[in-house]
Amino acid sequence: MSNVIIAIAGPHGSGKSTVAREIATEFGLRYVSAGIVFRTYAAEHDFSLEELSRIVLEKPEIDREIDQRTKEEANKGNVVIDAQLAGWITKENNDFSIFITAPFEVRCQRIATRDNISLDQAIRETRVREESEAKRFKDLYGVDIWDLSIYDLVINTQRITAEETTQLVRSAIAEVVLPIKKTTTG
Repeated sequence: MSNVIIAIAGPHGSGKSTVAREIATEFGLRYVSAGIVFRTYAAEHDFSLEELSRIVLEKPEIDREIDQRTKEEANKGNVVIDAQLAGWITKENNDFSIFITAPFEVRCQRIATRDNISLDQAIRETRVREESEAKRFKDLYGVDIWDLSIYDLVINTQRITAEETTQLVRSAIAEVVLPIKKTTTG
């Protein structure tokens, strides 16, 4: 594929990062994660994710910096963007946008397992992060992160595995994006 931009968005614990990494590898695309940038920023400044989520409410320049870096990477092409705002950041130039989700309780259980924390901590941190993000993104960009109308594909991962989700995304890209790219690149 040539000059492809795939946007994969969704709430924490939905499986978006797992799928995004697999799709990037499979199609030979770069993988860019805004979540990794956010986590790195938190670690560099000795903040928990919960603390940083509160801090950025008062310091929107942190979000803008992360989002600008993500947008710049998208503009380089040949990339899978993994971000809460992936669909919105790349809205004008993505080739395909996917929203991956699951019910809140399912996502929190996954986060607790992944991060080796208690379920109560995962619920508390996820609630704070998601409330903070919804407010910040609305204030900063006028974006309702739960508005799914911009996505080409929406997948609920509650009852399907990461492998099955990846297969769905792989098939959609093969059926929708590849034929378009072949036509436009000759």
